[in-house]
Amino acid sequence: QCNVSFNHRRGTLRGMHWQRAPHGECKIVRCTQGAIFDVVVDLRAESPTYGQWIGNDLSAENRVSFYIPEGCAHGFQTLTDNAEVFYQMSQFFVADSAAGVRWDDPAFAIQWPPADSRNISSRDASYPDYRELQPS
Repeated sequence: QCNVSFNHRRGTLRGMHWQRAPHGECKIVRCTQGAIFDVVVDLRAESPTYGQWIGNDLSAENRVSFYIPEGCAHGFQTLTDNAEVFYQMSQFFVADSAAGVRWDDPAFAIQWPPADSRNISSRDASYPDYRELQPS
């Protein structure tokens, strides 16, 4: 499955999203217009990088693609106006399997680029901290 996300304003932040099993997906992400800072958080408990994040600048100019493995949360912040992001996903979207955590969850301490203002959807802004999703 493929998807395109068009973002009019610099500072738009999307994420952090993933799909729960059995509909987990891997993604390949590329910025086809403008520029973004793309972030992945490893949520795979058995992984040696569990709980760690990595970010990359993706742009139409640098033509870099970013692979997001199944079991990892994904998000991005636009660095330019009119940024277009192209996704290739291994699974179709299943609404009941959609999950997310706060973009600024202190458990991950993601170093987002500075922004004069951030445009965050109400859905993304309302996600819980990761620790709230973990069994006690």
